[in-house]
Amino acid sequence: MKICGKEIRVDGRFLRIARLDADKYHFIEDPKSVIEAIRNSGVRADLFTFVQKLPGTLPKYNYPMEWDNFAALPISTFDDWWTKQLGFKARNKAKQAEKKGIVVREVPFDDELVKGIWQIYNECPVRQGRKFAHFGKDLETVRREEATYLESSQFIGAFDGDKLVGFIKLVADETHTQAGLMNILSMIEYRDKAPTNALVAQAVRYCASRGIPYLVYSSFAYGKKESSSISDFKERNGFQRIDVPRYYVPLTGLGVAAFRLGFHRRLVDHFPEPIVAKMRKLRDAWYHRKLQVGTS
Repeated sequence: MKICGKEIRVDGRFLRIARLDADKYHFIEDPKSVIEAIRNSGVRADLFTFVQKLPGTLPKYNYPMEWDNFAALPISTFDDWWTKQLGFKARNKAKQAEKKGIVVREVPFDDELVKGIWQIYNECPVRQGRKFAHFGKDLETVRREEATYLESSQFIGAFDGDKLVGFIKLVADETHTQAGLMNILSMIEYRDKAPTNALVAQAVRYCASRGIPYLVYSSFAYGKKESSSISDFKERNGFQRIDVPRYYVPLTGLGVAAFRLGFHRRLVDHFPEPIVAKMRKLRDAWYHRKLQVGTS
C-alpha cells in the first residue's frame, strides 16, 4: 500500500509488522505523519518499524527502539578509498579482474541486462551454504523484480567480452546521502577473475563522482552472527559496522505486548549463537548432499 508517497508492506500472520518496502534503502523523514496514516488506512498492522539513515547514529525520535546496523563505507574520493581504506588483498583482486579482461561499466535496464541477470541467477541452486532464492525464476519474474525503484537505481555490469558475469543494483536514498547495494552477484564460474571486487570498485567510483558520502552493503552483522565470509569480504573492501537506531512503534495492544516480549524478532534470534552456528553447519551439509553442488 502507498502511505504518504511511500510504499509500505505488511508482513506476518499473527503479528503484523509494517515497514517501508525498500527498508534500509529508502527512509522516512516525517515518521509521525506515516504512523498516523497507517493507523487510519484500514489495514491491520500491529507494529511499524523503520530505521534511521546515515549519518545519524544517535536516536532522533522518541519511539521504542533497538539497535540495527549498516555495513557502510564512508566515501570522499575514489583515490582515498583505493589507497587508504581498501585492504591489500581486495586491491590486488580488483587489479586482477582488470588484468584478466573483466570490464565494468554502468548499464541501462533493458532486455539484454535482464537476460544476463537471469543467467547469473540460474547458474547454481546454492550460494553461501543455503538454497539460493532466485534460482529457477523465469525471465519475466526476474524482469519484474529488478524493475523496482528504477527512478533511484543504477545498474553496473561486469563483463567478460560480451558476457555479463556479475552485476550490481545500486539504490540511492531520496537525499543522495547513501546508496545501497540492493543486489550484487557474480557467476561462480568466473570467481577466479574477481568480478565482484571490480564491481565494488565501480560502485565507489559512482558514489564519489556524484558526491554520495556513504556506500552501504546491507548489514554488517545479522542477529547474533558477527562473522562470516561475506562480512570478511565487506571488511577487506573498507566497509565498517555503523550502528543506527531501529524504531518499533506499537499500533495495537498486540503490538505493545509483542514488542515487550520480543516476538518482533526472528525465532532464530532467541537461541544462543553456538547452537545457531551448529544448525547452520547442518543446513549447509544437507544442501550440499541434496543438491550435490559446491557453494559460492
